[in-house]
Amino acid sequence: MSDAPGITPGRSYLVWIVGLLAYALAVFHRSSLAVAGLAATERFDISASQLASFTVLQLLVYASMQIPVGLLVDRFGSRTVLTVAVAVVSTGQLAFAFADSYPLALGARVLVGAGDAMTFICVLRLVSSWFPRHRVPLISQLTGNLGQLGALAAAAPMTWALGHLGWTRAYLGGALAGLVVLVVLRLLLHDTPTEPHLRGVPMSARALGASLASSWAQPGTRLGLWVHFSTPFSTTVMGLLWGYPFLVTAERVSPGTASALLSLLVATSVAYGPLLGWLVGRHPWHRSTTALIIVAALAGVWGLVLLWPGDAPLPLLVLLIVVVGAGGPGSMIGFDVARTSNPDRRTASASGIVNVGGFTAGLLAVLAVGTVLDVLTPGTQEYTPEAFRWAMATQYLLWTLGVVQVLRYRRRIRGLTTRDQVAAGSSMVDLTPDAR
Repeated sequence: MSDAPGITPGRSYLVWIVGLLAYALAVFHRSSLAVAGLAATERFDISASQLASFTVLQLLVYASMQIPVGLLVDRFGSRTVLTVAVAVVSTGQLAFAFADSYPLALGARVLVGAGDAMTFICVLRLVSSWFPRHRVPLISQLTGNLGQLGALAAAAPMTWALGHLGWTRAYLGGALAGLVVLVVLRLLLHDTPTEPHLRGVPMSARALGASLASSWAQPGTRLGLWVHFSTPFSTTVMGLLWGYPFLVTAERVSPGTASALLSLLVATSVAYGPLLGWLVGRHPWHRSTTALIIVAALAGVWGLVLLWPGDAPLPLLVLLIVVVGAGGPGSMIGFDVARTSNPDRRTASASGIVNVGGFTAGLLAVLAVGTVLDVLTPGTQEYTPEAFRWAMATQYLLWTLGVVQVLRYRRRIRGLTTRDQVAAGSSMVDLTPDAR
């Protein structure tokens, strides 16, 4: 990867910060609906399922694009793909600002999802290209977590903007920020220390299929996918759509307190990053165990909140937010498992496969919450606390599936490699055709 001579730390961090800025912008656009759910139901006169469809469609586009984006990054490099990403996500947010009907708003969120889908894998590839191997786990964690500062900007500031500037101006301001990021990106970001534009070897459709099959055949890629499936979807549910309505409607906190709690969600996610990055780097053999502990903590604290008689006390809600904040950083463990299980030439495509997991789970979770709310509160937008508790309980189905699969592939990997191999950062035993 990036152990090549000639890389100065200052230049590496500058490139990373530019990529991080593009990722944070995408996260802002992705999360900007989180505090606007109630306003959106009024603006477009829609039900809970229709409101959920904004996020579901956005996540569906995101998940479906991960593998193609990984192949595009391997072929054309991060700089080119990031340029397209910033342009597309900003165009989507611009369209959302002026949308005055449900179908137009759906189309806008498709563009937001498409642009968002291209950013994270690009930045992970930059990290692998610009930093020494031993720093990659920590910088990757910081990427995932500092990028969530975009969600922080989509919490309290967007609440204020919607209340004082109105829908169109609030979303228009976010769209215009993309122009600034695009200029900075084109001026400062290079794919590698020696190549402004990295270009991979052109592949036929058959070769692309073989490369994907090789990545998928690695049990480490599949373990990474299921780790990413199991850990972040609760954070997605709370941070992207249902957190604000749940806190205000089911737990009866004030709008200001709900916004503060969502801001705390982002802050705790950022704080977990360095800790988990250090932990994964020091104890790579226990990466899946760390992910399982996070899932157990999530299931436990949600159980306390959902079973609490009446409104949960504020300290318990704060605990919920602090624990849920670990989901996003925990999902980064999946990328590290996939990275050490595949050769460099398949890094982006393997990351794309892993990224499908979390966003598929997020899509299913968001849709399940909206569906249960509609079933239990038919024909109304007045969601009851009891309906919200049943809706949020659907998360346990996804955690059960994810944990079973993590345990399954962990056993398989541990039968193929040793602690010393994993500690050395070497790939798992390569079972794929192109390794022969």
